[in-house]
Amino acid sequence: MRKFFFSEPPEQPWAERPSAIVAIPVKDEAERLPACLNALNRQTDRQGRLLRRGAFGVVVFANNCRDRSAGTARAAAANLRFPMRVYETQLPPALAHAGGARRAAMDLAESWLGETSASGGVILTTDADSTAAPDWVAANLDAFAAGADAVLGRISLDEEGARLPPMLHARGKLEAVYEDLLAEMSARLDPQEGNPWPHHSTISGATLAVTRRAYLSVGGLPRVPLGEDKALVAALRRRDARIRFAPDVAVVTSGRTAGRAPGGVADTLRLRSAAPDALCDEALEPCTAAYRRALWRGRLRRAWVGGASFGEAWAQIEATDPRLARRALAPAELPRQIELATHALRRLHARLAALEDVESVSGAALSFNDLDEIS
Repeated sequence: MRKFFFSEPPEQPWAERPSAIVAIPVKDEAERLPACLNALNRQTDRQGRLLRRGAFGVVVFANNCRDRSAGTARAAAANLRFPMRVYETQLPPALAHAGGARRAAMDLAESWLGETSASGGVILTTDADSTAAPDWVAANLDAFAAGADAVLGRISLDEEGARLPPMLHARGKLEAVYEDLLAEMSARLDPQEGNPWPHHSTISGATLAVTRRAYLSVGGLPRVPLGEDKALVAALRRRDARIRFAPDVAVVTSGRTAGRAPGGVADTLRLRSAAPDALCDEALEPCTAAYRRALWRGRLRRAWVGGASFGEAWAQIEATDPRLARRALAPAELPRQIELATHALRRLHARLAALEDVESVSGAALSFNDLDEIS
């Protein structure tokens, strides 16, 4: 990879190197990149005050572009409140995909942090067609200060999303309701340190952050063509990393159906617009299966003693036990599954309210008999 351009805004006496770097993979985003950078330029603390100049840095990784994405970033540099490094290169075909580009961008961010720290600092990543909430950086840093090794935020669609077919919006609302129900069920049956309820369960490269230490511990972002964000989270889970699904970390991303990364949000929206009955994400499994998975995982986690990684052991169990095989739902199944999950949570709340200590959740008060009652 050839570093084509490196810039820090002129006449800005950066007193220190940033301890947080935002990595942005870019491909043919000259039109949308300015909005992304402007949103970062307006980052505030939790009280709404602009962050100090140089509070974080930005890596723009322009790969395989046919437009002026890199030039657009360079032109914006003088007006930014943060140091920025712009790289322009042609990735080889084997790496010219979402995973390859984001890995390169995050590696460059990690290398920048390494110039002044042995292992400290945090890497944040978003997409060039996304705009971060004003306190996106601050909210991420708050989660790290509370002990997180990685932070996942929520995403919403921009005004282009409003023009998607009504049936797609209706389906999206059902999926969001069911996803939240499953997230709470999992949180009640398998509470995890560092990710207290309430939280969400969205995994998206549009708002993902990780400590440099944790990033290095798993060998960096997996170089997979699709689902690199989920692959990184899976790798972190195998290392028992503390992952916070922070409800107050948010970005708005493009609702377009003609995207740049195969298999990304745009492809999903286009597929579902053309095929409304396309299966849901496999994480939205039937309620009874989700209950069983969370109950087993929670009981085993509480019984686990130090030494080997619990996450690694659980990953092997999921991969080999046919009772834990996932089945994706059809959209038509969502209303019934929402009804079942609502009922299951109602019973779960009643059981937990009768317990003096939430750790007793591993006892007979919560049992597999509940599966028969909610099915």
